[in-house]
Amino acid sequence: MTENNQHEEQGSAYGRFHRRVLEGKAVVFAVATTVAISIGGLAEIIPMFSASLGPERSEAVTPYTPLEVAGRDLYIREGCYTCHSQMVRPMRAELLRYGEWSRAWEYTYDRPFLLGSRRLGPDLQRVGGKYPDAWHYDHMEDPRALSPGSIMPAYDWMLTDRVEVADVTASIRALSTAGHPYDGDSEEWVRAEMERQGGEIVANLQSAGRETTWDTEIVAMIAYLQRLGVEGRQILQQQATASAPEAEASSTESAAAAQAGGGDR
Repeated sequence: MTENNQHEEQGSAYGRFHRRVLEGKAVVFAVATTVAISIGGLAEIIPMFSASLGPERSEAVTPYTPLEVAGRDLYIREGCYTCHSQMVRPMRAELLRYGEWSRAWEYTYDRPFLLGSRRLGPDLQRVGGKYPDAWHYDHMEDPRALSPGSIMPAYDWMLTDRVEVADVTASIRALSTAGHPYDGDSEEWVRAEMERQGGEIVANLQSAGRETTWDTEIVAMIAYLQRLGVEGRQILQQQATASAPEAEASSTESAAAAQAGGGDR
């Protein structure tokens, strides 16, 4: 018998065994399938019940404002997350370019997460406050005017298209149901909050020679982009400031101990 014939015979025998033991016995096949699915399901379900033991949390993190929610919805609608990531990794090259690496608690109120999977454009996790409002206005109108060679498309319709307050209200109510702590969810409250924050952005744009109104899509997008990473940076700076005296005291104690040890010698 040739080697090929032996392999064919072994393969045929294995196939007969597979059909005889599993496919030939419906009950055994059903039990084996249930066990396999249960193992996979438990591997995903069990960690959900131990979430409180997982990522570090920060009570100082606040939910997005209604105008920022509107901008985030537009960000998702236009697929911006497919070209931009929102996650700075703890690598030297990224820290030098983007700033502090991302913490889990920064995404407390991100539903859905927009971590991204690739970077055709730069990471935006720390973009808030990096550029003035007028820069974002011009960049959305014509990216290549500010970034020569950019492959980002223009979003000039955002300069004139309006945000529907009713749609934003629906988003706020959905987020409230998910546990986001908002002071209200009525359309009147949402409109007032949007107009208040939007008015500040409009004033900034007017001082730079750009005319618009608080309910345009560009104002909502600017509000969202200017929020990204700002709160995280502030909390991290506060943590660093709070830990500095402790580190200094520890260093002083170590120096004192070293001097005392030197005197004994």
